[in-house]
Amino acid sequence: MSNLIEIRWHGRGGQGAKTASLLLADAAFNTGKYIQGFPEYGPERMGAPITAYNRISDEPITVHSNIYNPDYVVVIDDTLLESVDVTAGLKEKGAIVINTTKPENYLKTALNGYNGKIYTIDARKVSMETLGKYFPNTPMLAAIVKVSNIMSDEAFLKDMEGSFKHKFAKKPEVIEGNMKALQMALNEIKCIN
Repeated sequence: MSNLIEIRWHGRGGQGAKTASLLLADAAFNTGKYIQGFPEYGPERMGAPITAYNRISDEPITVHSNIYNPDYVVVIDDTLLESVDVTAGLKEKGAIVINTTKPENYLKTALNGYNGKIYTIDARKVSMETLGKYFPNTPMLAAIVKVSNIMSDEAFLKDMEGSFKHKFAKKPEVIEGNMKALQMALNEIKCIN
């Protein structure tokens, strides 16, 4: 499968890494892709490091294991850079997307000499401005879609609007904020190297 894209998500319990990986899988599926989206569970609890995964392809996916050599890594909580080897197995032709405001020199040191592309976004700022609360998974979902080019921004936003209308049918007031968070994140993601 030469067109297979593999993504590994790093976050903490309660930050929405699992939810974001499943939303990405649904959005990719709705554009005609073959998908996998799954978390890796251990004795997780609120605040403990967790991992989630996505595989996305134009062809049927026959691999059913964790992802050891991802094309992309998403880091929802930059404090994990000090305790988890987030670049383990990460392909240098891929990229890492980090929710952070930390300076470039800190990131390069914390990423153990990773030479691929490094993208950053301040998901807290995006979330607070659009949702009024800190929900980092929504901006990070948009960021990885933008960086990986899994689908066009337009297709992604259209699919997510439909998904949010279904998910938040009983709370329609949160749909507009989530859509604004996605749109803002698509514009705020930046490559630092």
